[in-house]
Amino acid sequence: MTRLGLVSIIAVVGVQSACAFSASTPRSTTSSSGPVESVDLPTVSRRESVSKLAKVFGGIVGAATAAASAGIPLPANALPSEETPRVTTRMGGLLDRYQDQRGWVILAPSGWNKFEGEVGAYDVKWQDLVDPKENIKVSSTPVKSTTTSISALGDDVKEIGQNLAAKRDAKLVGAEERLTDDVLFYEFDFALNDGTHQLLSLSVNKGKIWSLDANTTEKRWSKRQEMYKNVLGSFMPKLT
Repeated sequence: MTRLGLVSIIAVVGVQSACAFSASTPRSTTSSSGPVESVDLPTVSRRESVSKLAKVFGGIVGAATAAASAGIPLPANALPSEETPRVTTRMGGLLDRYQDQRGWVILAPSGWNKFEGEVGAYDVKWQDLVDPKENIKVSSTPVKSTTTSISALGDDVKEIGQNLAAKRDAKLVGAEERLTDDVLFYEFDFALNDGTHQLLSLSVNKGKIWSLDANTTEKRWSKRQEMYKNVLGSFMPKLT
């Protein structure tokens, strides 16, 4: 893992995770009848990456980048010893399988509005017909070819989650890792002080960092919890 590779992946997580809490109505959509055009995400310079990285991760970043600058190798991160099967239940029709032409698959809420590509915010977004605060977004950004796993962020998932929560004025409810189909996922559960409840999943595959977030209000969390966890467990950043 190179210093720039580590800086880039963490900076991307900070920027896209911050965007995950937006519940505004998308500015543009793409019809399902035509091909979806790919969008170029804005280029993040090395200086911008370092700055955003430091703001998001604080002490973790300082230690990691200092070690990399001094030529000290980062410790190897152990993968979970057992694989967790990918979720395939459609919950009696509440979820529908969606396969994206960019090479990933997910079970998404049936009947929700689907929006395509808001630059810098998400690749695909599903939004409840009634409450726009209930939404699910998938985002991706290229990373260096030497970055092959989300373990580049470190092996203490809880500490990473606590740093993310602190920058979001949120409480970390839970943090865990899982290995599914040889892809490592870091998953976080946040309760924001503005009344939002969010699940966040991070992974790396095919030269990209993938961010999946599922949002609702704290009042509705108990009703959405099971469905959202199944959505996260169904996501795979490759076709299987």
